[in-house]
Amino acid sequence: MNATQWETLTDFTKWLGREGLCKVDETPKGWYIQYIDRDPETIRRQLELEKKKKQDLDDEEKTAKFIEEQVRRGLEGKEQDTPVFTELSRENDEEKVTFNLNKGACSSAATSSKSSSLGPSALKVIETTASVKRKTPSQSSAQPKEKKKKKSALDEIMEIEEGKKRAARTDYWLQPEIVVKIITKKLGEKYHKKKGIVKEVIDKYTAVVKMIDSGDKLKLDQTHLETVIPAPGKRILVLNGGYRGNEGTLESINEKTFSATIVIETGPLKGRRVEGIQYEDISKLA
Repeated sequence: MNATQWETLTDFTKWLGREGLCKVDETPKGWYIQYIDRDPETIRRQLELEKKKKQDLDDEEKTAKFIEEQVRRGLEGKEQDTPVFTELSRENDEEKVTFNLNKGACSSAATSSKSSSLGPSALKVIETTASVKRKTPSQSSAQPKEKKKKKSALDEIMEIEEGKKRAARTDYWLQPEIVVKIITKKLGEKYHKKKGIVKEVIDKYTAVVKMIDSGDKLKLDQTHLETVIPAPGKRILVLNGGYRGNEGTLESINEKTFSATIVIETGPLKGRRVEGIQYEDISKLA
């Protein structure tokens, strides 16, 4: 240290912290130093990642509110469907009570006079009873439909929960047969900013990349790679988020928000148009 302006390594370490070149912290085991990368590309990617995390949190809050609203409506509907039984009250005791069980059928009087013989009124009652029995199967067949309607709300909530699980983001994104770009300078200018195809993924975070121009194979960590956005109309693969694993077609890009609009081409969501998907969540297919 005699040839420098610092007398000790401790002074040099503190100077690095004051100048903002490194993150410095004194621990029981000694000084902890972490280099702060000021590369504009790294800063841009960090800002994009923070923005995406905030967007994911907002989406989770909206989903939770929607589920809560569905449950509340379901409970309100259940209360409305509950029948309320009241006691029969008549202002006049001599008033006749009639039942219209079916359109076109004659009503029978509840206070009809007693008769030992089967008169016309008795035949009408028998006919009415038969019509009620014939009507019962149609009523019972309508019950499953009502159950299906009530079940659809539950199915909708279950689908939302499944979508919420799918939307859980991961810190790894490599997939075979996608095109990637090398962003590290440690391999020299020969490979810097050059494109390759992922041929194999090892332990989720490492890829064997075959260079497109030279055919060389390199083993690289995902931190040394970035996704490649193709021209509109080309095929892509979704690497993260709720549509992870689905192939699609790039429709357009928004350079201001670093996002794209795609159309899903595979799976049960085929044909769905998705807007605002981030650059790092999709990549060109080889």
